Amino acid sequence: MTRSDDDDVDEVIDAWSEFLPDLDLTPLDVMSRMRRVARDLHHVREQAFASANLRAWEFDMLSQLRRARGDGTMTPSQLSAATRTATATATYRVDRLIARGLVERHEHPDDQRSRLIVLLPEGRRRVDDAMRELVRAEAGMLEGLDRAQIAAVIAALRAIADNVVH
Repeated sequence: MTRSDDDDVDEVIDAWSEFLPDLDLTPLDVMSRMRRVARDLHHVREQAFASANLRAWEFDMLSQLRRARGDGTMTPSQLSAATRTATATATYRVDRLIARGLVERHEHPDDQRSRLIVLLPEGRRRVDDAMRELVRAEAGMLEGLDRAQIAAVIAALRAIADNVVH
């Protein structure tokens, strides 16, 4: 049974309903739509970061520094933990950000064994520009939804996230 406003997910659900009429395909309906939105969101985010000449991982690291301690500094281990990357990966990425003039590595005043990663003004400018573009682009994805609908989506996504086994 196809409606005039059916999309490809509806077509998949309808086809499977014929083969497995006893199976409630609601989870497939929801998760398939989430997967499609996630794919579109990934593309929107990549474009927003590119508008500030950043890649996604660069935005992630710079945004962690931007929000850190109010002074834009973190130790490498803090940055690694915050970005959920291995220490070696974080070190490599910091080196690349240093080469681009977005961060610096300084001596840690309280720990001779550690360093501080410091966000530079150019890094701050780029991450702020990317965030502005990201919010603008993501707002476009929510166009047509009122505040109550947005609140319902947020609540539903939180509930789904709570059910995910880590």
